[in-house]
Amino acid sequence: MTLRTIDKLNDHYCSHCLLKEYHRKEHNKTFAHHYCIKKCTVGIEIKRLGNVLQ
Repeated sequence: MTLRTIDKLNDHYCSHCLLKEYHRKEHNKTFAHHYCIKKCTVGIEIKRLGNVLQ
């Protein structure tokens, strides 16, 4: 159930995220990844759900 929710969030919001693409182009992939995890509300929720799996 949790994995399915994570996949849905990722597919719906993250796949075509303009901020993610912008940060990848202007900075790098690592910067974009850190932005998603620490500042994006969807990324924060995905991280929270991932912690539930541990």
